[in-house]
Amino acid sequence: MIELAGGFSAVDEADWMEAAEAALKGRAFDRLRSHTIDGLPIEPIYRGRRDASALAGRAAGMPWTVVARVEHPDPAQANALLLEELENGAGGLSLVFAPSKHARGAGLSIDTLCEMDRLLEDVFLDLVHIRIDGGYLSRSALALLIALAERRGIDPSALQVSVDIDPIGVFAHRGWTSGSLAAMAPRLWDLIHYCEDIGLKGALRNADGRIWHAAGASEAQELAYTLATAVTYLREIVSAGREGLQPQSRLSVSLAADADQFATIAKLRAMRRLWARVLDVCELEQTPLEIHAETAWRMMTRRDPWVNILRTTVAAFAAGVGGADSVSVLPFTEALGVPDGFARRVARNTQTILIEESNLHRVADPAAGSGAVEALTDELVHEAWKLFQAVEAEGGIEQGVRYGSVHAAISKSRAARSRLIAARKAPLTGTSSFPNLAEKPVRVLNCEPPDLGVYTAHIVLPKPGRGELTAALVAAAKSGACTVDLARARDALRRVEGAPLLTYRLAEPFEALRDASDAHLKQTGRRPRVLLANFGRVTDFTARSTWAKNFFEAGGIEAQASEPLEDGKSAAAALRDTGADIVCLCSSDALYAEKAVEMAQALKGAGAAHVYLAGKLADEDGDLARAGVEAMFYEGCDVLAALGLIHANLGLCAPADPA
Repeated sequence: MIELAGGFSAVDEADWMEAAEAALKGRAFDRLRSHTIDGLPIEPIYRGRRDASALAGRAAGMPWTVVARVEHPDPAQANALLLEELENGAGGLSLVFAPSKHARGAGLSIDTLCEMDRLLEDVFLDLVHIRIDGGYLSRSALALLIALAERRGIDPSALQVSVDIDPIGVFAHRGWTSGSLAAMAPRLWDLIHYCEDIGLKGALRNADGRIWHAAGASEAQELAYTLATAVTYLREIVSAGREGLQPQSRLSVSLAADADQFATIAKLRAMRRLWARVLDVCELEQTPLEIHAETAWRMMTRRDPWVNILRTTVAAFAAGVGGADSVSVLPFTEALGVPDGFARRVARNTQTILIEESNLHRVADPAAGSGAVEALTDELVHEAWKLFQAVEAEGGIEQGVRYGSVHAAISKSRAARSRLIAARKAPLTGTSSFPNLAEKPVRVLNCEPPDLGVYTAHIVLPKPGRGELTAALVAAAKSGACTVDLARARDALRRVEGAPLLTYRLAEPFEALRDASDAHLKQTGRRPRVLLANFGRVTDFTARSTWAKNFFEAGGIEAQASEPLEDGKSAAAALRDTGADIVCLCSSDALYAEKAVEMAQALKGAGAAHVYLAGKLADEDGDLARAGVEAMFYEGCDVLAALGLIHANLGLCAPADPA
């Protein structure tokens, strides 16, 4: 047998520790330890876990389902896009309707069987996994799909359908709901009975972690609130009282996959362990949980959107390794509008390459045994279970959303992450770091906003019973009537108020600065400009000048670096030549002590409105301040606040508070 590491000398943990201590040069080893937003430790060195076993989930050798989002409001154009997806590697479709909490201003608007038929024209319904993400239209969309299958002579039992009905997520997202879950329960029971009668398999409730993640939740919070939601739905399904029903088979979970690779892998693995614990406590059969992963909305950027391809690739890799049953990759232009065919192809091929060329699916739970992943999985399970128990103790997730404890906890995590983003300790490539002010726009599709206020017919709906309501919806669909299951049932319920859980993207505060710069460019013909006044030798100023360029352009301020300056006179000449609005001094600490005062005075005298300095100096005597240096910027400072100050000094719009 060939030893793969035969050409390398054997090393053990002691060797690694010795090498680390040598590199630290006497500094504390704790400097190498970091923590997640949950406060969970990330150690610099881990031992492999030879006692670990693979978690029960997607079977080894079985690839996850590549799911494509369908969101174009026009059924004909949506059909063209989805057929291209299916013909080129997608195995599933996520039908995102306009009322969905994930539609983001677009989404399907399908009212009739004719429109559903046009949307799914030439689609083999029994060969494609279909996810229905319709908000309050989910039940009606399912009725249309069942009616369409029967029209085409397809037994509904042959369909592969997951319905993302998530009333708790909707309540959290918009801040109100038309009644308690208890009041809505008969409608779920009606749906369960009907689907059991016709043999339609698949989830009818979806505990959607994406809504918590998009609002700023940490990994443990996303797991805990998703688990609490799933347990609430499990109780609902059990209470339907259907003989022979396996309640866990009617439930699925959606989680966000982001560019934190190891955290995403551990999160998905932790979800399986948490769910196994729930089934054990409930004395239900241990069956693998259906987990759908979608690349995270909050990590997507509008600036330099090409970097989103890297983010979503890492996220898709992590979702596949973590054991997701299906994965949806957001196209790299998703934050800018409805993606075109090219952006969709890139998103689809990302998964195809991971499956067909990288063969990620060949091994069951490939992260099993990894010291780092196993440790983080253990920590997440422990922390999430603790948070889950706290939610249950206060009456469940519905009460936590209604009275704000969930929102308060997520707000703390969001604020902590926002501080890291603001200081660029969690840099956003292409936005807060390495921005490109000359980037070219990318193409998205122009779509008319979907119209949710037009309905072609009205039907009298029976009260929920043992399948009668859903049967009436299917019958109405077949007759050509509008099947929107709307006000008659919901308006009779008591409106329950809460606070909306606002979703966001991490890049938004920096994008607001760039937007203000674009507006200035459009109005005046040029961007606000800063002169990087470099003095000394190249080795004295290059590092800080490069950092300063990156810093200013993250706020949309065009940076022009001077040639090496010798004195105040040459600095004043450089300012006149560039026509810059503001100036930033760039050099070494030694030269700052020698020449910074002279340079600042000369630049102020030459008309510089504001003078800054790249570095962190102790101006104990106040000489720099008296010379005109207004602020110092350095690695680790609050970059967002600093850029906001500069924008305010220039008369540009200040960014909104990210928290």
